[in-house]
Amino acid sequence: MNPKVDAFLVKLTQWQSELSVLRSLILEMGLEEDLKWGSPCYTFEKSNIVILQGFKDYFAIMFFKGALLQDPAKVFSKPGEHTQSSRQIRFRHLDEIESQEELLKAYILEAIEVEKTGAKVVLKTLDEYAVPEELEAVMEENEAFKIAFKSLTPGRQRAYLLHFSEAKQSATRLTRIEKNMKRILSGKGLNDCICGLSQRMPSCDGSHKQLK
Repeated sequence: MNPKVDAFLVKLTQWQSELSVLRSLILEMGLEEDLKWGSPCYTFEKSNIVILQGFKDYFAIMFFKGALLQDPAKVFSKPGEHTQSSRQIRFRHLDEIESQEELLKAYILEAIEVEKTGAKVVLKTLDEYAVPEELEAVMEENEAFKIAFKSLTPGRQRAYLLHFSEAKQSATRLTRIEKNMKRILSGKGLNDCICGLSQRMPSCDGSHKQLK
């Protein structure tokens, strides 16, 4: 048991017992425990296998390479609509863990075996995502903005491209770009709080004041 995870669990006001049970189950599988991205994370030979997550309406165990697992019980959920690699198993009650204990162990064992093979999820490259005309026009007019956008991590660029492209109307796409311009110039991702963590990560409760 990693003392950093002990400290993390003690501070929780929600899902403390539930995540503790998941933690014990995972530790039985021989994985190394650490605290990454503000959450209990479990690795095999320094490669991430699963991470525990707590949200308002549910808690979950997320498999980093879940897309490569078989999921015969059909229990996987995507953390986000456009998520390519990771998959969650979500829970809302403690007894759900108990009833699925053997299933969870089987999935974790499979995840370890997948990691041993060195298999990787083939991700779409940025070039495969459409760049809205409105974004191209803004970047042509504003060199600083263009440099800032291109300097973002691929994941952050991808999130913005999806967010902008999802708007059906040109005016709406332009509004979204303008609304996020300050955030992009500050090097922030679409879901980043000023604390530097993604709002989707369990360590950030969204109470931080966002950039406007």
